Amino acid sequence: MLHVRSIWNGAISFGLVSIPIKLVNATESHSISFRQIHTEDGGRIRYRKFCELEDREVTQGEIGKGYEDADGSIIPITDEDLSSLPIPTAKTIEIVAFVPADRIDPLQMDAAYYLQASGAPAAKPYTLLREALKRSNKVAIAKFALRGRERLGMLRVVGEAIAMHGLLWPDEVRAPEGVAPDTNVTVRDQELDLADALMDTLGEVDLEDLHDEYREAVEEVIAAKAAGEALPQAPEPATGGKVLDLMAALENSVRAARESRGEEAGEHAEVKSLPQRKTARAAPKQTGGKKSASTAKKTAAKKTTASAKKSTAKSGQGAKKTASKSTAKKTATKKSTPRKRPA
Repeated sequence: MLHVRSIWNGAISFGLVSIPIKLVNATESHSISFRQIHTEDGGRIRYRKFCELEDREVTQGEIGKGYEDADGSIIPITDEDLSSLPIPTAKTIEIVAFVPADRIDPLQMDAAYYLQASGAPAAKPYTLLREALKRSNKVAIAKFALRGRERLGMLRVVGEAIAMHGLLWPDEVRAPEGVAPDTNVTVRDQELDLADALMDTLGEVDLEDLHDEYREAVEEVIAAKAAGEALPQAPEPATGGKVLDLMAALENSVRAARESRGEEAGEHAEVKSLPQRKTARAAPKQTGGKKSASTAKKTAAKKTTASAKKSTAKSGQGAKKTASKSTAKKTATKKSTPRKRPA
């Protein structure tokens, strides 16, 4: 059972079935709050509430609410006035329909609550509604009143509990007019292939692994200042070059995503080969066929050069050997021919 203070007590109306429940917040904020201070001396800045007629500070117990009419006059409205509104949803979450969950536009989603069964008599009907929602694979659409206005809600099963998401009324969601680019843009198949490869490389993520790094950094700054230590230094921003080409940006993104996941540079996703560029910009990597042809040409050229060098070396060695033999024969002839003596 949740040990959280309820913000609303009432009942779920499921046809003629009434389920007493308590409404509790399903979420909590972990953001760091700051106080306003006087920068010269660090003193707290506080706001005091004054009555403009009596020109004096009033306590919280003296403060109520009122509606300002068009002529500026104030009409007092009490909690009793609101609790006796002539509508069935004043103290009831009235289920009006059951629809598939994909019928709900996420733009309508608002605050989330848990509906807690109130007392032992609520256990059986609460469980009945929960199991009916599970088996139907649908969500319940309901109307309820909270904080001075009637609201729309969506009931669904979370674990073994029933949760309710507040929904905005359809007329409270703005149409996306003027948001999308108003120019005609053509996206090529190669660009879509690279975008698909990037999506596949990034893959999925366990939402439990994500955390608020900004809040952690603020906590480090607060701890350092409290201890009189040097503030942590911000990391150097990445010095990436200006993105001039969408294809190059996609290719670099895929490569960086693979490296961040520890994949080998040689592992490639199935991407269509890209046309050769005519500009001096960095062209995409050539396909394996082009690399093989270029390598074959270079290898053949190296082999031809090596063969030529070997032939030249052999010719030189043969010439040297022939010259040596000729010189040796001449020397032998000179030695074997006797000199003529004078008569």
